[in-house]
Amino acid sequence: MSLDAVKPAQPTPLAVPSLDEREALRGLERTLDNHLTAMAGLACLQRVEAPPMAQREPLAFPLTVAAWNLERCYAVAPSAALLAEQDVDIVLLSEVDNGMARTGQRHTAAEIAAGLTMGHAYGVEFLELDLGAANELAYCVDDFNSRGFHGNALLSSTNLLTPVLTRLPDQLFWFNNEVETARVGTRCAIAATLMTQQGPLFAVSVHLESRGDGAHRGRQMAMLFDTVAQLAGDMPVVIGGDLNTGLADGGDFDAEPLFADAAARGYVRHSGRMDQMTTRPSRLSRGAKGAYKLDWLLTRGLEVTESRIIAAVAPDGEVLSDHDMVVARIAGFTAR
Repeated sequence: MSLDAVKPAQPTPLAVPSLDEREALRGLERTLDNHLTAMAGLACLQRVEAPPMAQREPLAFPLTVAAWNLERCYAVAPSAALLAEQDVDIVLLSEVDNGMARTGQRHTAAEIAAGLTMGHAYGVEFLELDLGAANELAYCVDDFNSRGFHGNALLSSTNLLTPVLTRLPDQLFWFNNEVETARVGTRCAIAATLMTQQGPLFAVSVHLESRGDGAHRGRQMAMLFDTVAQLAGDMPVVIGGDLNTGLADGGDFDAEPLFADAAARGYVRHSGRMDQMTTRPSRLSRGAKGAYKLDWLLTRGLEVTESRIIAAVAPDGEVLSDHDMVVARIAGFTAR
């Protein structure tokens, strides 16, 4: 398989399209060709932001990894505090805003990383061409987005080596005439090698498509597994994030083809108790859409001693996201 979809890191902030450029994109006819052309012309979709950090010590075992969909990240400080309570070493974030009016124009992932004294790698899933959905407009501090980025991040308390962004196979799920807001981009994954006291570990933050079915998500994960196999070789691997399992299939996460594929490739899944769902009502998701188990960690070559679900609720009762956090404790590498 080609690694054409894998994009290297750049240490400086991502290039920001002007408001005029974004308005021109917003006016395009919503066709596949126009979307592909728009994506190819946007430098912000071709790189992952990874600011340099001073040399850090390798991670010591046991270590803690968390995966969390932050639903835009409206509450930066309480979200960072909840992560800090878990004594995290690696954090895999999805749905984090960067320069969106609805979240105060903040680079939310970078601020959380700073609060945890971690480094970060950030990649843009979507360049947002609108302020947001109707239920988000009340939270907007401006009538424009300073950057309009929405994406995923990988945070670590040790150095992130050779971070990359991988765009996943997609369709016109978000650039069509039916969606409420216009976006350019596709789902993606952010990956990097992290040094531990037992050797290198490959970590991946991923967000799969919510509008597709299990077969589509299976194709996305198959591409990611293939890419990881080429980039990581026989390194131990942790992949985590919002896999949207069962969302379009009546909630039956076990029916997702990606889990059988993962097992065949030597991955073990973790998400607390299997009868414990990972979604909840929030400031944006108030409807009775039901509870789903969408969020997972997949590991290969790692000894996981515990996984649990952490409620996405601050001490004062504020709901921080419509997704709860998945946390796993890793004792070390398994025997090879």
